[in-house]
Amino acid sequence: MTLLPLCYLLYNGELHDFYWSLLLLRMIHGIGLAICFTAVFTFIADLVPPHRLNEGIGIFGTSGLLGLAAGPLLGEIALHRFGFSAMFWLATLLALAALLLTLRLPETLAEQSLPGLNFFRVLACRKQLVIGLLALCFGFGLAASGNFVAPMAQARQLPLISPYFFAYSVAAVAIRFFGGRLADRVGEARILPYALVMTALGLLALIPVRDQGTLLLAGMLGGCGHGLLFPTLNTLAIRHEPQESRGKITGIFTGGIDGGNFIGALALGYLGEWGGYNLLFFTAALVLLCGLPLSWLSAETRPRKTGGIRS
Repeated sequence: MTLLPLCYLLYNGELHDFYWSLLLLRMIHGIGLAICFTAVFTFIADLVPPHRLNEGIGIFGTSGLLGLAAGPLLGEIALHRFGFSAMFWLATLLALAALLLTLRLPETLAEQSLPGLNFFRVLACRKQLVIGLLALCFGFGLAASGNFVAPMAQARQLPLISPYFFAYSVAAVAIRFFGGRLADRVGEARILPYALVMTALGLLALIPVRDQGTLLLAGMLGGCGHGLLFPTLNTLAIRHEPQESRGKITGIFTGGIDGGNFIGALALGYLGEWGGYNLLFFTAALVLLCGLPLSWLSAETRPRKTGGIRS
């Protein structure tokens, strides 16, 4: 994550001259990002008390949301004032700061921990399969908000895109302080359908956007849904599961999001080119709402007692 942003500076000229090597570089970059996400959320799950798991994961996740708010703003400043090279150097410096901060962190996995089930046996468990599919739907929705809001704003002649991500992040941070405690008290499975609907509404709210005010409101609504949905799914996946399996479980969860993001970026790109942005955001919202039957199914996978992975 520290070195790869500088590699983009090596490219110059027409895209078709280096397209395949750029795709390879993006794949390697994605592997680094996936490892970071899996490791850090497993680390946090080991530190947070079980009775405050959703609240703890949600509050920790606000750090990433604050980065999501600050990133586009800092990126726009660096890009407009100093050019693309400065933007990539900024990404490298921020990743380097994160690297230096992690060097002194203690290991949380106990050395005497027994080896858990292998990855594919964990994936085959009904609970993890359902949550993986829900994460896939979530990632599909994130592909719409993360990849297509900026070109939509440009096409509709909106001057700035950073207010959308700022409002998105602020709303997601704010709702986690309330929603995390609520989910720990009433259960993640009860919160999950509302989180899916709210996230879908955030995408539908992008359809009528024609000015900065409605863009800001769409960002707030989408952020509220994200702020509830991410920690709810993450906590539902790892609650009552043994410590030695948490890394694999978190990998399934984050991998589902990445897979949905990948599929969504491709499918929605072609769909948007054919039918426009309104159809694109409507389809992404529909995919999220297709997760509702899965959310009801996830309620049936909760163990009655604390224990290991259930098949």
